[in-house]
Amino acid sequence: MAGRPVIGQIRVQEVARGDGRRAYTIVRPDGGVCSMPDRFLRRCEGGTDRTYAYVLVDHLRWLESEALTTETVAFPDLERYMAAVGAEYRGPFGKPWREGKRPWGQSMLSTAAACVKGFYIFQGSQGAGREVAEAFKASRLPSRADRKRMFLGHVVTELPANPLAPKRTRRRHPKMPPEGARSRLEETLASARDRMTVTWLADAGFRVGEFCGLHLADLHLREAAGCGECRAPHVHICHREANPNRARAKTKHEWRVEDGVVCGGLIRRVSPAMIHAYFEYMTAEYPADAGHGMLLVQLHGPNAGQPWAPAGVRGMLRRAGIREEMGRIRPHQWRHCSLPVWTARAATRSSPATPAAGRRPRPWRRSTGTRTSTTRCSRPRSRTSGTRHREPSPGLAAGPSPQPGRP
Repeated sequence: MAGRPVIGQIRVQEVARGDGRRAYTIVRPDGGVCSMPDRFLRRCEGGTDRTYAYVLVDHLRWLESEALTTETVAFPDLERYMAAVGAEYRGPFGKPWREGKRPWGQSMLSTAAACVKGFYIFQGSQGAGREVAEAFKASRLPSRADRKRMFLGHVVTELPANPLAPKRTRRRHPKMPPEGARSRLEETLASARDRMTVTWLADAGFRVGEFCGLHLADLHLREAAGCGECRAPHVHICHREANPNRARAKTKHEWRVEDGVVCGGLIRRVSPAMIHAYFEYMTAEYPADAGHGMLLVQLHGPNAGQPWAPAGVRGMLRRAGIREEMGRIRPHQWRHCSLPVWTARAATRSSPATPAAGRRPRPWRRSTGTRTSTTRCSRPRSRTSGTRHREPSPGLAAGPSPQPGRP
Protein backbone atom coordinates (compact mmCIF):
# COMPACT_ATOMS: atom_id res chain seq x y z
CA MET A 1 0.00 0.00 0.00
CA ALA A 2 2.97 2.34 0.33
CA GLY A 3 4.88 1.33 -2.79
CA ARG A 4 6.60 -1.67 -1.17
CA PRO A 5 6.26 -5.26 -2.43
CA VAL A 6 3.64 -7.28 -0.56
CA ILE A 7 4.34 -10.98 -0.08
CA GLY A 8 2.02 -13.49 1.56
CA GLN A 9 -0.95 -11.11 1.93
CA ILE A 10 -3.90 -9.90 -0.06
CA ARG A 11 -2.71 -7.01 -2.19
CA VAL A 12 -3.80 -4.45 -4.78
CA GLN A 13 -2.76 -5.18 -8.35
CA GLU A 14 -2.55 -2.48 -11.00
CA VAL A 15 -3.66 -3.48 -14.49
CA ALA A 16 -2.32 -1.45 -17.46
CA ARG A 17 -4.59 -1.43 -20.48
CA GLY A 18 -3.56 -1.06 -24.08
CA ASP A 19 -5.05 2.43 -24.48
CA GLY A 20 -3.03 3.82 -21.56
CA ARG A 21 -5.73 3.55 -18.91
CA ARG A 22 -5.11 1.77 -15.62
CA ALA A 23 -7.46 -0.33 -13.56
CA TYR A 24 -7.09 -1.82 -10.09
CA THR A 25 -8.10 -5.16 -8.66
CA ILE A 26 -7.40 -7.27 -5.56
CA VAL A 27 -5.52 -10.56 -5.71
CA ARG A 28 -4.89 -13.31 -3.19
CA PRO A 29 -1.38 -14.35 -2.02
CA ASP A 30 -1.32 -17.12 -4.65
CA GLY A 31 -2.04 -14.60 -7.45
CA GLY A 32 -5.72 -15.46 -7.95
CA VAL A 33 -8.20 -12.64 -8.36
CA CYS A 34 -10.78 -12.04 -5.63
CA SER A 35 -13.90 -12.30 -7.73
CA MET A 36 -16.41 -10.25 -5.71
CA PRO A 37 -14.09 -7.28 -4.99
CA ASP A 38 -12.94 -7.35 -8.61
CA ARG A 39 -16.49 -7.10 -9.91
CA PHE A 40 -17.21 -4.28 -7.46
CA LEU A 41 -14.13 -2.27 -8.53
CA ARG A 42 -15.02 -2.67 -12.19
CA ARG A 43 -18.14 -0.61 -11.55
CA CYS A 44 -16.18 2.32 -10.09
CA GLU A 45 -14.97 5.26 -12.13
CA GLY A 46 -11.38 6.13 -12.76
CA GLY A 47 -9.70 7.48 -9.64
CA THR A 48 -12.37 6.07 -7.37
CA ASP A 49 -11.34 2.50 -8.16
CA ARG A 50 -7.81 3.10 -6.88
CA THR A 51 -8.97 4.66 -3.61
CA TYR A 52 -11.58 1.99 -2.98
CA ALA A 53 -9.12 -0.79 -3.84
CA TYR A 54 -6.71 0.20 -1.08
CA VAL A 55 -9.53 0.73 1.42
CA LEU A 56 -11.09 -2.61 0.53
CA VAL A 57 -7.81 -4.53 0.76
CA ASP A 58 -7.31 -3.20 4.30
CA HIS A 59 -10.81 -4.38 5.18
CA LEU A 60 -10.20 -7.83 3.69
CA ARG A 61 -6.97 -8.18 5.66
CA TRP A 62 -8.86 -7.32 8.83
CA LEU A 63 -11.48 -9.95 8.05
CA GLU A 64 -8.73 -12.51 7.57
CA SER A 65 -7.18 -11.62 10.92
CA GLU A 66 -10.61 -12.04 12.58
CA ALA A 67 -11.24 -15.41 10.88
CA LEU A 68 -14.18 -13.94 8.94
CA THR A 69 -15.17 -13.72 5.30
CA THR A 70 -17.30 -11.30 3.32
CA GLU A 71 -20.17 -13.82 3.38
CA THR A 72 -20.06 -14.60 7.12
CA VAL A 73 -19.42 -11.10 8.47
CA ALA A 74 -22.22 -9.37 10.40
CA PHE A 75 -23.01 -5.71 10.75
CA PRO A 76 -21.61 -5.45 14.34
CA ASP A 77 -18.32 -6.78 12.94
CA LEU A 78 -18.26 -3.92 10.45
CA GLU A 79 -18.75 -1.48 13.31
CA ARG A 80 -15.79 -3.05 15.09
CA TYR A 81 -13.68 -2.65 11.95
CA MET A 82 -14.49 1.05 11.73
CA ALA A 83 -13.52 1.38 15.38
CA ALA A 84 -10.24 -0.42 14.69
CA VAL A 85 -9.26 2.13 12.04
CA GLY A 86 -10.12 5.18 14.14
CA ALA A 87 -13.89 5.70 14.46
CA GLU A 88 -15.59 6.27 17.81
CA TYR A 89 -17.12 3.09 19.21
CA ARG A 90 -18.57 2.28 22.62
CA GLY A 91 -17.36 -1.17 23.45
CA PRO A 92 -14.44 -3.51 22.80
CA PHE A 93 -13.45 -3.89 19.16
CA GLY A 94 -10.86 -6.67 19.41
CA LYS A 95 -7.13 -6.67 19.02
CA PRO A 96 -5.35 -3.54 17.81
CA TRP A 97 -5.23 -2.96 14.06
CA ARG A 98 -2.79 -0.82 12.06
CA GLU A 99 -0.22 -0.85 14.86
CA GLY A 100 2.39 1.88 14.59
CA LYS A 101 0.18 3.95 12.25
CA ARG A 102 -1.97 6.98 12.87
CA PRO A 103 -5.75 6.40 12.97
CA TRP A 104 -7.71 7.60 10.00
CA GLY A 105 -9.14 11.08 10.08
CA GLN A 106 -12.65 12.33 9.43
CA SER A 107 -12.36 12.40 5.65
CA MET A 108 -10.75 8.97 5.37
CA LEU A 109 -13.30 7.42 7.70
CA SER A 110 -16.12 8.78 5.55
CA THR A 111 -14.45 7.35 2.44
CA ALA A 112 -14.00 3.96 4.10
CA ALA A 113 -17.63 3.91 5.25
CA ALA A 114 -18.82 4.68 1.71
CA CYS A 115 -16.57 1.98 0.26
CA VAL A 116 -17.69 -0.70 2.73
CA LYS A 117 -21.35 0.19 2.26
CA GLY A 118 -21.08 0.11 -1.53
CA PHE A 119 -19.28 -3.21 -1.51
CA TYR A 120 -21.75 -5.03 0.75
CA ILE A 121 -24.77 -3.59 -1.06
CA PHE A 122 -23.27 -4.81 -4.34
CA GLN A 123 -22.57 -8.21 -2.79
CA GLY A 124 -26.16 -8.41 -1.59
CA SER A 125 -27.39 -7.69 -5.11
CA GLN A 126 -25.37 -10.68 -6.28
CA GLY A 127 -27.17 -13.01 -3.84
CA ALA A 128 -24.64 -13.21 -0.98
CA GLY A 129 -24.71 -11.49 2.42
CA ARG A 130 -28.19 -10.07 2.06
CA GLU A 131 -28.57 -9.56 5.82
CA VAL A 132 -25.69 -7.08 5.89
CA ALA A 133 -26.98 -5.37 2.76
CA GLU A 134 -30.37 -4.88 4.38
CA ALA A 135 -28.74 -3.27 7.42
CA PHE A 136 -27.38 -0.48 5.19
CA LYS A 137 -30.82 0.46 3.87
CA ALA A 138 -31.39 3.30 6.30
CA SER A 139 -32.60 6.84 5.68
CA ARG A 140 -32.35 10.24 7.34
CA LEU A 141 -33.97 13.64 7.11
CA PRO A 142 -32.34 16.09 4.68
CA SER A 143 -30.52 19.02 6.19
CA ARG A 144 -30.60 22.59 4.98
CA ALA A 145 -27.28 22.13 3.20
CA ASP A 146 -28.60 19.02 1.45
CA ARG A 147 -31.63 20.90 0.17
CA LYS A 148 -29.49 23.71 -1.20
CA ARG A 149 -27.27 21.32 -3.11
CA MET A 150 -30.16 19.46 -4.76
CA PHE A 151 -32.50 20.39 -7.57
CA LEU A 152 -36.02 20.70 -6.13
CA GLY A 153 -34.55 20.09 -2.69
CA HIS A 154 -37.60 21.56 -0.99
CA VAL A 155 -39.70 18.53 -1.96
CA VAL A 156 -37.21 15.92 -0.71
CA THR A 157 -38.40 14.12 2.41
CA GLU A 158 -35.59 11.62 3.07
CA LEU A 159 -32.06 10.73 1.98
CA PRO A 160 -30.06 7.50 2.21
CA ALA A 161 -27.89 7.24 5.30
CA ASN A 162 -24.75 5.27 6.10
CA PRO A 163 -24.77 3.77 9.63
CA LEU A 164 -20.97 3.37 9.51
CA ALA A 165 -20.22 6.97 8.61
CA PRO A 166 -18.75 9.10 11.44
CA LYS A 167 -20.67 12.01 12.82
CA ARG A 168 -20.12 15.28 11.05
CA THR A 169 -17.86 17.63 12.93
CA ARG A 170 -17.31 21.31 12.44
CA ARG A 171 -14.54 21.83 9.94
CA ARG A 172 -11.51 23.60 11.25
CA HIS A 173 -9.92 26.50 9.42
CA PRO A 174 -8.21 25.17 6.28
CA LYS A 175 -4.45 25.22 6.15
CA MET A 176 -3.17 28.23 4.27
CA PRO A 177 0.32 28.69 2.84
CA PRO A 178 2.76 30.61 5.04
CA GLU A 179 2.46 34.37 4.96
CA GLY A 180 4.44 35.82 2.09
CA ALA A 181 5.21 32.39 0.65
CA ARG A 182 4.27 33.30 -2.91
CA SER A 183 6.50 36.38 -3.15
CA ARG A 184 9.43 34.64 -1.52
CA LEU A 185 9.18 31.57 -3.72
CA GLU A 186 8.82 33.60 -6.91
CA GLU A 187 12.01 35.47 -5.98
CA THR A 188 14.11 32.48 -4.93
CA LEU A 189 13.07 29.71 -7.33
CA ALA A 190 15.58 29.47 -10.17
CA SER A 191 13.41 27.65 -12.69
CA ALA A 192 10.76 29.40 -14.75
CA ARG A 193 8.67 26.24 -14.54
CA ASP A 194 8.71 26.30 -10.74
CA ARG A 195 7.83 30.00 -10.66
CA MET A 196 4.96 29.37 -13.05
CA THR A 197 3.77 26.55 -10.79
CA VAL A 198 3.55 28.88 -7.79
CA THR A 199 1.80 31.59 -9.81
CA TRP A 200 -0.78 29.28 -11.36
CA LEU A 201 -1.57 27.47 -8.12
CA ALA A 202 -1.93 30.75 -6.21
CA ASP A 203 -4.01 32.64 -8.79
CA ALA A 204 -6.28 29.91 -10.14
CA GLY A 205 -6.41 27.47 -7.22
CA PHE A 206 -5.84 24.34 -9.30
CA ARG A 207 -5.79 20.92 -7.74
CA VAL A 208 -2.42 19.33 -8.35
CA GLY A 209 -3.98 16.66 -10.56
CA GLU A 210 -5.76 19.30 -12.64
CA PHE A 211 -2.59 21.35 -13.03
CA CYS A 212 -0.32 18.47 -14.02
CA GLY A 213 -2.98 17.10 -16.39
CA LEU A 214 -3.17 20.25 -18.51
CA HIS A 215 -2.37 19.96 -22.22
CA LEU A 216 -1.28 22.83 -24.40
CA ALA A 217 -4.54 22.51 -26.32
CA ASP A 218 -6.47 23.22 -23.11
CA LEU A 219 -4.99 26.72 -22.80
CA HIS A 220 -6.91 29.52 -24.50
CA LEU A 221 -4.78 32.43 -23.36
CA ARG A 222 -6.30 35.09 -25.60
CA GLU A 223 -9.59 36.89 -25.77
CA ALA A 224 -12.41 35.57 -27.95
CA ALA A 225 -10.92 32.09 -28.31
CA GLY A 226 -12.24 29.62 -30.86
CA CYS A 227 -14.28 27.62 -28.34
CA GLY A 228 -16.73 30.50 -27.93
CA GLU A 229 -17.43 29.61 -24.29
CA CYS A 230 -15.58 32.41 -22.53
CA ARG A 231 -14.56 35.79 -23.86
CA ALA A 232 -11.64 36.31 -21.45
CA PRO A 233 -8.44 34.20 -21.49
CA HIS A 234 -9.20 30.89 -19.82
CA VAL A 235 -8.24 27.24 -19.33
CA HIS A 236 -10.29 24.09 -19.93
CA ILE A 237 -9.84 21.45 -17.20
CA CYS A 238 -10.52 18.08 -18.84
CA HIS A 239 -10.50 14.67 -17.22
CA ARG A 240 -8.24 12.25 -19.12
CA GLU A 241 -7.60 8.68 -18.08
CA ALA A 242 -4.58 8.07 -20.32
CA ASN A 243 -2.22 10.87 -19.30
CA PRO A 244 1.36 9.56 -19.33
CA ASN A 245 2.11 11.15 -15.94
CA ARG A 246 -1.05 9.58 -14.38
CA ALA A 247 -2.44 13.01 -13.52
CA ARG A 248 -6.22 13.17 -13.54
CA ALA A 249 -8.71 15.90 -12.79
CA LYS A 250 -11.08 15.16 -9.95
CA THR A 251 -14.06 16.78 -11.67
CA LYS A 252 -15.33 14.85 -14.69
CA HIS A 253 -17.13 17.41 -16.82
CA GLU A 254 -17.93 16.49 -20.40
CA TRP A 255 -15.54 17.86 -23.01
CA ARG A 256 -14.91 17.41 -26.71
CA VAL A 257 -12.63 18.54 -29.54
CA GLU A 258 -14.27 20.41 -32.43
CA ASP A 259 -12.08 21.33 -35.42
CA GLY A 260 -8.98 21.00 -33.26
CA VAL A 261 -10.35 23.25 -30.49
CA VAL A 262 -11.06 21.93 -26.98
CA CYS A 263 -14.57 22.71 -25.78
CA GLY A 264 -16.35 21.92 -22.54
CA GLY A 265 -14.76 20.75 -19.33
CA LEU A 266 -14.39 23.00 -16.32
CA ILE A 267 -13.59 26.52 -17.54
CA ARG A 268 -11.43 28.75 -15.37
CA ARG A 269 -10.16 32.21 -16.16
CA VAL A 270 -6.48 33.10 -15.96
CA SER A 271 -4.78 36.25 -14.75
CA PRO A 272 -2.20 38.41 -16.58
CA ALA A 273 0.47 37.16 -14.18
CA MET A 274 -0.32 33.57 -15.18
CA ILE A 275 -0.01 34.44 -18.87
CA HIS A 276 3.32 36.19 -18.29
CA ALA A 277 4.71 33.23 -16.34
CA TYR A 278 3.50 30.84 -19.05
CA PHE A 279 5.30 32.63 -21.88
CA GLU A 280 8.47 32.94 -19.80
CA TYR A 281 8.45 29.19 -19.23
CA MET A 282 7.61 28.29 -22.82
CA THR A 283 10.30 30.50 -24.34
CA ALA A 284 13.06 29.60 -21.88
CA GLU A 285 12.68 25.97 -20.78
CA TYR A 286 10.02 24.08 -22.71
CA PRO A 287 11.66 21.53 -25.06
CA ALA A 288 11.01 21.97 -28.75
CA ASP A 289 10.78 18.22 -29.43
CA ALA A 290 8.12 17.38 -26.82
CA GLY A 291 5.60 15.24 -28.62
CA HIS A 292 3.23 14.47 -25.75
CA GLY A 293 1.59 17.90 -25.81
CA MET A 294 1.42 18.37 -22.04
CA LEU A 295 2.17 21.64 -20.29
CA LEU A 296 4.56 20.60 -17.52
CA VAL A 297 7.74 18.66 -18.29
CA GLN A 298 10.72 17.39 -16.34
CA LEU A 299 13.84 19.50 -16.77
CA HIS A 300 16.59 17.24 -15.41
CA GLY A 301 17.49 13.59 -15.12
CA PRO A 302 17.15 10.67 -17.52
CA ASN A 303 13.47 11.47 -18.12
CA ALA A 304 14.03 15.11 -19.10
CA GLY A 305 11.31 16.27 -21.45
CA GLN A 306 8.74 13.78 -20.18
CA PRO A 307 5.54 14.99 -18.43
CA TRP A 308 5.93 16.18 -14.86
CA ALA A 309 3.98 14.08 -12.35
CA PRO A 310 2.01 15.44 -9.36
CA ALA A 311 4.59 13.85 -7.04
CA GLY A 312 7.22 16.12 -8.60
CA VAL A 313 5.16 19.24 -7.87
CA ARG A 314 4.65 18.20 -4.26
CA GLY A 315 8.37 17.46 -3.84
CA MET A 316 9.42 20.79 -5.35
CA LEU A 317 7.16 22.79 -3.03
CA ARG A 318 8.16 20.73 -0.01
CA ARG A 319 11.89 21.25 -0.63
CA ALA A 320 11.43 24.96 -1.37
CA GLY A 321 9.48 25.52 1.84
CA ILE A 322 12.07 23.73 3.96
CA ARG A 323 14.90 25.56 2.22
CA GLU A 324 13.30 28.95 2.92
CA GLU A 325 12.49 27.93 6.53
CA MET A 326 8.74 28.26 5.95
CA GLY A 327 7.85 24.68 6.80
CA ARG A 328 6.23 22.14 4.55
CA ILE A 329 4.17 23.64 1.73
CA ARG A 330 1.49 21.59 0.00
CA PRO A 331 -0.15 22.41 -3.34
CA HIS A 332 -3.67 22.24 -1.90
CA GLN A 333 -2.92 25.12 0.47
CA TRP A 334 -2.99 27.54 -2.47
CA ARG A 335 -6.47 26.35 -3.36
CA HIS A 336 -7.78 27.37 0.07
CA CYS A 337 -6.17 30.74 -0.40
CA SER A 338 -7.78 31.33 -3.81
CA LEU A 339 -11.38 30.34 -3.17
CA PRO A 340 -12.28 33.37 -0.99
CA VAL A 341 -11.03 35.63 -3.77
CA TRP A 342 -13.47 34.05 -6.23
CA THR A 343 -16.38 34.51 -3.87
CA ALA A 344 -15.56 38.11 -2.99
CA ARG A 345 -15.17 39.28 -6.60
CA ALA A 346 -17.96 37.27 -8.22
CA ALA A 347 -20.34 40.22 -8.10
CA THR A 348 -18.24 42.42 -10.39
CA ARG A 349 -17.08 39.56 -12.63
CA SER A 350 -13.61 41.05 -12.54
CA SER A 351 -11.72 38.29 -10.80
CA PRO A 352 -9.13 36.70 -13.13
CA ALA A 353 -9.49 33.32 -11.48
CA THR A 354 -13.25 32.94 -11.18
CA PRO A 355 -15.06 30.23 -13.11
CA ALA A 356 -16.49 31.57 -16.34
CA ALA A 357 -19.99 30.29 -15.65
CA GLY A 358 -21.92 31.33 -12.57
CA ARG A 359 -25.05 32.97 -11.29
CA ARG A 360 -25.01 36.70 -10.77
CA PRO A 361 -25.95 37.95 -7.32
CA ARG A 362 -29.25 39.77 -6.88
CA PRO A 363 -28.94 43.57 -7.21
CA TRP A 364 -29.06 45.61 -4.06
CA ARG A 365 -32.42 47.28 -3.52
CA ARG A 366 -33.02 50.23 -1.22
CA SER A 367 -36.10 50.26 0.94
CA THR A 368 -38.64 53.05 0.40
CA GLY A 369 -40.45 52.66 3.69
CA THR A 370 -43.84 52.19 1.95
CA ARG A 371 -46.17 49.24 1.72
CA THR A 372 -44.57 48.13 -1.57
CA SER A 373 -41.13 47.67 0.02
CA THR A 374 -39.53 44.28 -0.53
CA THR A 375 -37.41 44.40 2.64
CA ARG A 376 -38.22 42.60 5.87
CA CYS A 377 -38.23 45.79 7.92
CA SER A 378 -41.81 46.95 8.62
CA ARG A 379 -40.94 50.18 10.39
CA PRO A 380 -40.03 53.34 8.45
CA ARG A 381 -36.34 54.09 8.22
CA SER A 382 -34.73 56.93 10.06
CA ARG A 383 -33.44 60.14 8.51
CA THR A 384 -29.82 58.92 8.74
CA SER A 385 -30.46 55.82 6.61
CA GLY A 386 -31.18 57.79 3.42
CA THR A 387 -35.02 57.62 3.49
CA ARG A 388 -37.09 60.54 4.74
CA HIS A 389 -39.89 59.98 7.24
CA ARG A 390 -42.37 62.81 7.68
CA GLU A 391 -44.37 63.32 10.84
CA PRO A 392 -48.14 63.18 10.28
CA SER A 393 -49.99 66.50 10.18
CA PRO A 394 -52.39 67.37 13.02
CA GLY A 395 -55.42 67.02 10.78
CA LEU A 396 -54.50 63.49 9.72
CA ALA A 397 -53.19 62.22 13.01
CA ALA A 398 -56.29 60.18 13.74
CA GLY A 399 -56.61 58.49 10.35
CA PRO A 400 -54.42 56.80 7.78
CA SER A 401 -52.28 58.90 5.47
CA PRO A 402 -53.86 59.43 2.04
CA GLN A 403 -52.26 57.78 -0.94
CA PRO A 404 -50.73 59.98 -3.64
CA GLY A 405 -53.12 60.94 -6.46
CA ARG A 406 -56.31 60.61 -4.38
CA PRO A 407 -58.22 63.45 -2.67
